[in-house]
Amino acid sequence: MSEAVTFIHLTDLHVGNPAVPDDHLFSDTTTTLSRILAEVKTLVPQPKFIVASGDLTNRGDEGSYENLKSLIAASGLEMPVLFALGNHDRRDGFYPAMLGRTDNVDAPYDHAQVIDGIHVIVLDSSVPSKIGGSFEPGQLEWLKTELEAHADLPKLLVMHHAPALDANPDMEWESLSIADTEALRQAVEGKNVIGILSGHIHFDRVSNWFGIPVVVGIGQHAATDVTWLHEGLRMLSGASYAIGTVRPSGLSITFAPQPAERRELTSFTWVGMAEMLKKYEDGNAVAAE
Repeated sequence: MSEAVTFIHLTDLHVGNPAVPDDHLFSDTTTTLSRILAEVKTLVPQPKFIVASGDLTNRGDEGSYENLKSLIAASGLEMPVLFALGNHDRRDGFYPAMLGRTDNVDAPYDHAQVIDGIHVIVLDSSVPSKIGGSFEPGQLEWLKTELEAHADLPKLLVMHHAPALDANPDMEWESLSIADTEALRQAVEGKNVIGILSGHIHFDRVSNWFGIPVVVGIGQHAATDVTWLHEGLRMLSGASYAIGTVRPSGLSITFAPQPAERRELTSFTWVGMAEMLKKYEDGNAVAAE
């Protein structure tokens, strides 16, 4: 590629349904997203596309996706928006509301698009009733086929759960599973993957994963207090998005934090976190039956 291409990375939008009270929605995500989209509209040059790497809504119901769709339409932005699904999303809510699709609504939402010379590949790492990420049968085969396409173009991978940085099974709740991380590493080895864009952990982090930049964003719901991670998870008010630029030299990322007083919204010790995870997964399992 001969010219720089700019894009926007959103994540963890956690948009709610205005008609349904939600005790687990800790901030006004509708207002936050509207403000960010308005800010994006002022950028010069205008980004060529937007990627939203999962947890698009907080509950996964159709009404929340309808709210998300209306917020994007109201923004007046004209560039493509590519969505990944996260653990708060529900495919049976996403497909009808966002795509008008009513068949095969349990299938992973994997898709790809070439935009201004960038091959954007979006993978669904969400697993029903689980907080951590994984791939279902056939997804990695699809990815390998997609990676062979447009071999001359730089490739951006988008998925909610970043690859695991360490082989620690106790931390699989925050990432792609260790087994699928290794399978992903083998799939992308030697391919022109210039970056992986993810979310889920609610803090800005850039890692070098076997030579590939992995960019994680705070998102638009709440910010993890990284100074408290030795105790557990403490969520503060705060939001951010990222402006990405693909140059002939590679990928660069600029974070655009939003003003926040960083007040505490909720917190869990690691013991409490384990109990919460079990309730979350048990509750979702019951709801899916």
